[in-house]
Amino acid sequence: MGVSITEILKPKEITIDEMDGKIIAIDTHLFLYQFLSSIRQRDGTPLMDSKGRVTSHLTGLFQRTIKLLEKGVKPVFVFDGESPVQKKKEQERREGIKAEAKIKYKEAVQKEDIDEMKKFASRTSRLTPEMIAESKELIKSLGLPIVQAPAEGEAQASYMVKKGDAWAVASSDADSLMFGASKVIKNLAITGRRKKTNALSYVTIKPELIELGNVLNSLRMDIDQFITFCMLIGTDFNPGGIKGIGPQKALKNVHNYKSDFDRMFRDCGWDDNFDFPWTEVFFLIKKMPVTDEYDISYNPIDIDSLINILVVEHDFSRTRIESQLKRVMKKEEGRAQKGLGDFF
Repeated sequence: MGVSITEILKPKEITIDEMDGKIIAIDTHLFLYQFLSSIRQRDGTPLMDSKGRVTSHLTGLFQRTIKLLEKGVKPVFVFDGESPVQKKKEQERREGIKAEAKIKYKEAVQKEDIDEMKKFASRTSRLTPEMIAESKELIKSLGLPIVQAPAEGEAQASYMVKKGDAWAVASSDADSLMFGASKVIKNLAITGRRKKTNALSYVTIKPELIELGNVLNSLRMDIDQFITFCMLIGTDFNPGGIKGIGPQKALKNVHNYKSDFDRMFRDCGWDDNFDFPWTEVFFLIKKMPVTDEYDISYNPIDIDSLINILVVEHDFSRTRIESQLKRVMKKEEGRAQKGLGDFF
């Protein structure tokens, strides 16, 4: 998912405490997919309520958001709109991965291989319209703003950062940089260990800050060159990039051809890899639809609504929910929100 250039970026560690009071635009769909993939039982099945409805996304969304609020971070949740037609091939590729993982999962079940079951089950995750609607209701009950992007959520979030309405985009890949976000936070609110991809071992991870200015300076290119650099390697709109070109070779080509993009793509073999002109992807990225129709305002937590969504509808522990909310309310003392005692 996204542009595969993280190995040449130079992020710096940042603590959640350093984001106190800052507005962070969340790439919400990506976060929800993370929760659906990672918050699972030992055999790989997602968390469910008593009616068999998946709750992994709600668990992750609530717990991570509470942690952010407790630290004083001000999240705004940006949701994807309609995907550009140019993304169809990438979506088909992802569907193929899910289908293959489903087969592998069934094989693992037959062999009673718990590790394989969990590995392949996580790759079959699907974010349904119902899950998106539930997530929006949960966010609203927490008093937090929602922005509906007309197209790509990361493009909208990046636009908000460029306008100064948010301090950074929270995402896990480099697409936001390609869309012009000046700051991108990786691993937001994640500390400790995370399981390696396709492995049973773990790595220690911390939040990281990537700044577009530093990236462009280190790569010695401007934003238009950076977009073409990403296109050579491959984006969601030209999956796989140009065969045989990785980050280092792409970097060399951009430096050699400078701003003569037409000749660069012609010489690198764009037409041998894609049946549409390079300009179609370039200007899609440059001109991805965004909107100014959003309201970033923060309201008191609606305790009744929150309890209804999590406890009544989905069997969450009321005691645990109330305990977590008390921590947030303690952080909010002295601010405009009411104290927890006004609600219970």
